[in-house]
Amino acid sequence: MKADIELELQLKNRKEKGGYRYLKKSDNRMIDFSSNDYLGLAKIKEIHNHSVNFIDNGAAGSRLLSGNKNYHEELEAYLADFFKADSALLFNSGYVANLGVLSSVPQKGDTVLMDELSHVCIKEGVRLGRAKYFNFKHNDIKDLEIKIQKADGNVFIVVESVYSMDGDQAPLRDIVEIAEKYEAAVIVDEAHSTALYGKAGFGLSCDLGLENKIFARIYTFGKAAGAHGAAVCGSRTLKEYLINYSRQFIYTTALPFHSVNTIKNGLKYRRDNPELWEDLKLKIQLFQSQLSQNVTSLDSSHPIQGIISEDAKSTVEFADYLNQSGFDIRPILSPTVPKGKERVRICLHAFNSEEEITNLCQHINQYFQ
Repeated sequence: MKADIELELQLKNRKEKGGYRYLKKSDNRMIDFSSNDYLGLAKIKEIHNHSVNFIDNGAAGSRLLSGNKNYHEELEAYLADFFKADSALLFNSGYVANLGVLSSVPQKGDTVLMDELSHVCIKEGVRLGRAKYFNFKHNDIKDLEIKIQKADGNVFIVVESVYSMDGDQAPLRDIVEIAEKYEAAVIVDEAHSTALYGKAGFGLSCDLGLENKIFARIYTFGKAAGAHGAAVCGSRTLKEYLINYSRQFIYTTALPFHSVNTIKNGLKYRRDNPELWEDLKLKIQLFQSQLSQNVTSLDSSHPIQGIISEDAKSTVEFADYLNQSGFDIRPILSPTVPKGKERVRICLHAFNSEEEITNLCQHINQYFQ
């Protein structure tokens, strides 16, 4: 078909540029330095237990039809308490939650200001809405203030608490201060801080004591919490609004019981085992201390680490070298990251041994000698 021919040409072009993507199954013989399972909770059997009485295999409908169950409302009450919010509303993933909030809350005549390195789901959510939107320079408070002074209507500032490709934190205190000065609303995607930061794993906003100054917080459970799904935390008014106006909530089949149960079990396990995060922080320090000075690495105190390469081709070659050495690591290429900032993304985990981390660093150092 003609359509297939056009698609084949586009794929050929991507292959020639070195940015071709393909599905790759994880090899159990390789050491995991790739997954977002930072604390290893996805592999703990007692979290994913089936010892509870059978309820259902699926919610069998959207929440507004037949799919609203007691277990959804019980978990939302638990999440609101856990994340220090007035309310919580479940979504099927962090990607969908961001689409749901950003496509429905900002209105025509409003302005959305988002960090230029925001995840694609943030950008797509804003584009689905009717508000005007602009990027501000990454973590640049001065540029944010310049943009906010030119903004119209209600202003929404959208950031990630921890950025998924660089592993650096947003300056949330400064952002909240700017927002209060100009009466703007702050929306924070907590995907890569959920279940990590804070004594109980309640994320960076709560760890900084800013939860009451942030309009909406999006928590994702498919990473450090070791489960699946997401929740939007904020006021009761925000929850009721999303139930009425978020298409991504209204028209989606609700999460099944097993997913809901696993979310609660995962967060409870993290709360009861704070040593997992404390141990992981020591392993992050070990990794950074073992790299030689001629290795260009990210400045990150998060499990997300990375080695910057010159271009897509050299990044793929470096990743292949590490794969052949027994490390499950993936290259990150443009357009996921800007051209010239392609990198091998390395995720450290609580279950990675000191020997494995040291061995990885030795291979990295040898490659760049």
